[in-house]
Amino acid sequence: MRPDGDLRAAVVQDAASGRVLMLAWMDDEALARTRETGEAHFYSRSRGRLWRKGETSGNTLAVEELRDDCDGDALLVRVRPNGPACHTGSVSCFAPWLWRRVRERAESLPEGSYVADLLRGGPAACAQKLGEEGVEAALAVAAEDDGRVVSEVADLWFASYVALAARGLDPAAVEEELARRAR
Repeated sequence: MRPDGDLRAAVVQDAASGRVLMLAWMDDEALARTRETGEAHFYSRSRGRLWRKGETSGNTLAVEELRDDCDGDALLVRVRPNGPACHTGSVSCFAPWLWRRVRERAESLPEGSYVADLLRGGPAACAQKLGEEGVEAALAVAAEDDGRVVSEVADLWFASYVALAARGLDPAAVEEELARRAR
């Protein structure tokens, strides 16, 4: 018997990039509807029913391939996404925790939040912060102070995420560009 009764874990992967987008659950009905329509259908444990990915958001998943694992208790669902896979608006549900925090602050703009303050300044303020952090990281590398390098690169990554949020971009776009360059 499968760990969750008749449900099977469905690992959803972008067929083009190989990036894991989400984990969902499929029962026999979800699997049948997916095969019939070519669009990903899952079983929602919280709603207790079948649902088509994107039925409310429009962010559907066109299925290119379905593969069973060696035990038959999990599926690999290779897809072409039509928009972000995550309900948060991120490309993947497995976005870095820092990106999830920055995105959350960008959406809610809470008072007292440093991220919100930077974003209220617009892209120019975010660009200035990114430039400052880049210079500080470079100086730390030149000074050969490993502790400071780690600290300044952390600040640079943070400022990069805020700059991406200011422009409405996702870090996945940067990862895709790096992968393209590696080819």
